[in-house]
Amino acid sequence: MVKFSDLVTIGKEKTDASEIMVKRNFKIQKSDDDKMLAFGWASVAVTADGEQIDDYQHDIIDPDELEKAAYNFVQLYRDGGEMHNGQGPVATLVESVVFTEEKQAAMGIPDGTLPVGWWIGFKVLDSAVWDKVKDGTYSMFSIQGEAVREDVDQG
Repeated sequence: MVKFSDLVTIGKEKTDASEIMVKRNFKIQKSDDDKMLAFGWASVAVTADGEQIDDYQHDIIDPDELEKAAYNFVQLYRDGGEMHNGQGPVATLVESVVFTEEKQAAMGIPDGTLPVGWWIGFKVLDSAVWDKVKDGTYSMFSIQGEAVREDVDQG
């Protein structure tokens, strides 16, 4: 279980095919070249078929912690960086929703349709970063933050 203080970055670089197969839910799902908009999953805690998954660092994020982290990011930050380099914002948040099981039920989304995860959209402000999104150099979002790691028995 991981707890975040949250920052979102555009630009997780391409990785080998086997890693992308496991982590394919995090890729940029939709973009609009004219508006420099990119949308996709910032993080998925539980797949649509109910499997809790681990991220690139092999951490499991509890859905409640993910929801708190998303709210914290929207309330306090809203800017996106490039490759976690700490430089000024290259994007700003335009869309954010954590699709919990409860929210999906309230919206009438049938069980097993969507994962439990954080969907985001960013307006990219830097044309050089947008070029990397368009050419596939940056194919997904990446979240960063402070966490407390706890050993979890997945037996």
